[in-house]
Amino acid sequence: MLEPTMSRDGMFDGAWWPRSTHLLAELPDLITALGAHLGRIVRVGLDTASWREAPRSVVVNGLMIRIGWFAGSDATISITRGFQDHFLLLVVPPRTDARTASSAMAGAAATGNHTPAAELLLG
Repeated sequence: MLEPTMSRDGMFDGAWWPRSTHLLAELPDLITALGAHLGRIVRVGLDTASWREAPRSVVVNGLMIRIGWFAGSDATISITRGFQDHFLLLVVPPRTDARTASSAMAGAAATGNHTPAAELLLG
């Protein structure tokens, strides 16, 4: 779910609710969907503690996407299209109940959002 105006005035530019913590199973669909709206994705940044594997890259639709790993970026994913062109998405943990996930995603995708990830994920 993306912020509809793409104004980039809020803390988040949208949200993602993966079905599992298996990054290689989840990331290609996200990159394909975002690529349709944002253009070519060249890199993603993730928190190492949130995923079962930590690959350095993934091939999606024939293109290699680099993956950067960071400690402490819990509940977020950074999407890069090009130099200094980043989007930040809230990551809703896979086992989150549907009502909490829906509320968190709507909050992260709201224009001008400024609520921190931990608060959004409380429900």
